[in-house]
Amino acid sequence: MDNSLPPADELVLVDRELAQLDARRSQLLARRAWLIQVLYPPVAAAAPLHPRPPVTDSTPRSAQNVLLTLGGTLLTIAAVAFTLVSWGSMGIGARATVLAVVTGAALAAPVALLRKGLRSTAESVAALGLVLTVLDAYALHRVALPETDGPGYTAVASAVLAGAWTAYGSALSRLLIPLPVAVLAAQLPLPLGVLAAGGGSTAFAWAALLTATADAALVLWTRPAAVRITAGTAGAALGGWALLTGGWLSLVTPWSGAPLLLAGAAVTLYGAWRVPAVATAASAVTGLALLAAVGGLLRTALPADWAVPGYVLVALALASVWLLGDATAPREGVSGQGGAAAPGGGLPQGTGSGPAGGGVRLPRGIRLGLAGAGAGVAALGVAWALPPALAGLLGPVARTTEVWSGEHTARALASYPATAVLVLAVAVAALATLPRLWARCGALALAWALLTALPVSLGLPYAATLVLQLLTTAAALWTAVRPGPLTRGLRTPTAPTGHPGAPGPGTPTATAAASSSAPAAGGPTAPRASGPTAPASPTAGGPAASWPAWAPRPPAQAAASAPGVVLGWVAYVAGLASAGSAVALALDVRGATFAVLGAVLALLTGVAVLGADARRVVSATGAVLAATGLVLAVAAANRFEDHWTALALLLVPAATAAVGSRAPRPVALAVEVTGGAVGLLALGLAVDRPAFLALALALGGVIAAATALRPERRRFAAWTAAVLFLLATWVRLAVWDVTTPEAYTLPVTVPALVVGFLRRRRDAEASSWTAYGPGLAVTLLPSLFAAWTDPEWARPLALGVAALGVTLLGARFRLQALLVLGGAVLALDGLHELAPYVVQVVGALPRWLPPALAGLLLLAVGATYEQRLRDARRLRERLARMR
Repeated sequence: MDNSLPPADELVLVDRELAQLDARRSQLLARRAWLIQVLYPPVAAAAPLHPRPPVTDSTPRSAQNVLLTLGGTLLTIAAVAFTLVSWGSMGIGARATVLAVVTGAALAAPVALLRKGLRSTAESVAALGLVLTVLDAYALHRVALPETDGPGYTAVASAVLAGAWTAYGSALSRLLIPLPVAVLAAQLPLPLGVLAAGGGSTAFAWAALLTATADAALVLWTRPAAVRITAGTAGAALGGWALLTGGWLSLVTPWSGAPLLLAGAAVTLYGAWRVPAVATAASAVTGLALLAAVGGLLRTALPADWAVPGYVLVALALASVWLLGDATAPREGVSGQGGAAAPGGGLPQGTGSGPAGGGVRLPRGIRLGLAGAGAGVAALGVAWALPPALAGLLGPVARTTEVWSGEHTARALASYPATAVLVLAVAVAALATLPRLWARCGALALAWALLTALPVSLGLPYAATLVLQLLTTAAALWTAVRPGPLTRGLRTPTAPTGHPGAPGPGTPTATAAASSSAPAAGGPTAPRASGPTAPASPTAGGPAASWPAWAPRPPAQAAASAPGVVLGWVAYVAGLASAGSAVALALDVRGATFAVLGAVLALLTGVAVLGADARRVVSATGAVLAATGLVLAVAAANRFEDHWTALALLLVPAATAAVGSRAPRPVALAVEVTGGAVGLLALGLAVDRPAFLALALALGGVIAAATALRPERRRFAAWTAAVLFLLATWVRLAVWDVTTPEAYTLPVTVPALVVGFLRRRRDAEASSWTAYGPGLAVTLLPSLFAAWTDPEWARPLALGVAALGVTLLGARFRLQALLVLGGAVLALDGLHELAPYVVQVVGALPRWLPPALAGLLLLAVGATYEQRLRDARRLRERLARMR
């Protein structure tokens, strides 16, 4: 049957298929082009190549400036040389004509140059003209006024030149050089005039201060930046010299230096008020000048020992300026450049009256500078007052007498001014008034330093000093445990109430935090909540009271920086330092040693029980050390020998083991580790008496075995007890002169094999080398060495029987360690026993026989080499399959 289509229909079908193929090909080609573009992005067309311009070493403008500067410098040098060297070869008329013509030409040329736009050239020529005017003044002095006083003439000439240059620079305002040079020349008239008039250092300082004041006026009321920079630099230099001179005068003649310092302080304070950009630095200088002036006057009215307290009181009064309030209103009349005055020429705005019609608020920068100056001087005064505290703390440690001799080391710094404690007391009172964490920490540390320095400054007797140190220790440690009263007014950092999971206002945590803390340390004072469940105000919580849901949770470690924790640690460190000093001081007298060690033990035990965080651990460790000191003191008082003292010291690890069973985990671990260290000390004391050493080791093993009854200490304590009992056995055997090695090794081998057997029962896959290898080696190897040197037959026979038994057990139970160790020891033991007979036989044989036997052996091995290799492989595989 023929199913083919007619030609016309088949042509239509073929055309349709070809059209579909063409469409599909177009789609694939488009897809291919897109894929190529994605995988291989087209490279941007390369930019047309242009010849690079030649690299120049300098721009045309800089080259022009260099050429003009060099030309002006050369002309200046030529003019100076002409004036100084060639002056005498010309008559008076020629000299005047030359100078007048050249100076006039140099000063007039910039006018024409500026009209043509040659400003740089005009600047160079003008600079040359200014130098020529100086040479004109010099020439006038040499020719017309040779007898005139040099400083006086220079003062007048500099004033005239300053005025002339100012007029010239004002007329040609486009020139930059004349006005700054005029400012520099204006610095000379007053100081040189004072020198010419024979004034001393005080008059010279006043002249420098007046000149600096004029410079400050130029900075405030002139517009050209070059003039302001020049005047500011010169004024700072002259004003600094005047203030330094005033400071020196306040030490030598305070009544001469005080007015100068007060005048300088007024000028710098006004500058700080008008220029906010330098308010902090200028007001700091103001504060130092005020302190030097007032402190110098007080020093003249007070005794020598009261000089530093006087300065400190003035410094604290100055530092209190910070409390006058913050100038939060914007200052609208101050230019952004920091030099323009407020509208109308008055003071800057934003310095209105305080709240409720109070006084004028000082700007923040001024308050910061004044308070910083006062705080810095007060800190120097506190540093001056600290040496007695250091002497009181470290003096007992630097012992020069015997322990329990009843003699006391001479106090250091006994002649130091007693007013040092007054400085510390004033500093403590000042810091205690500030609601800041750093201030509370400083007040706490200085209060401790005050109590430590009292015995040195007041010369207290030995008993009073010891009692005061114990009271200081007790107060510091109690503060470390209960720092709550010191945190009043300080905020405890907590998670924001808006954060999920953070304690809300009504939760116990938030209630406790609200009841034990107040406004933020380091932030503005916030009003207290009306009740324990009142929400925190935004000012106390930060910029915003809400905590976004997407924000990360505050770390839990933030509580470690809470005010109570920080203050507690400061007090705790101070208490430990006082405790150590008290113990060192108590070593002078026997009864005082027992009393102080007992008191320190009680105090540290109390902190370990009532304290928190790492302070408990450190206190527990210190309590163990104090108990150790008591035991040593009792032993020394009763004249115990070292070995009896060692046995007495074992009471400490026994007590720590008992305490550790009931104490919390960190404290228990610290106590037991410290007790173990004391036990090692006891063993060291008993090492010269082996019998007592064995007893001490056995007692230590008993303590460790008792500790092993606790599940959390079982593993370590059990091994420790086993080691101590073994060492005690060995030492006892050595005392009994036992030299048999098996007496020392069998007590190790038997427990080790038992442990290995139990290990294999729990884990059948455990290696025999791990389970039985150490125990067998401990006995077999020393016994083998002893058998090789033993001339008798009993030890080698017993060792051989034992090794044979071990080998058979290893072969029976397929234990590699037993088979290898037992076989090796058995072979070596048998070799040792057969060696004499082998030597006799070899000696009786002809000498050619051993080489012949060796040759036959080699031939036999060579003939059966492949078989021997297969046997060796099978033996190795069998040993490898053993456990």
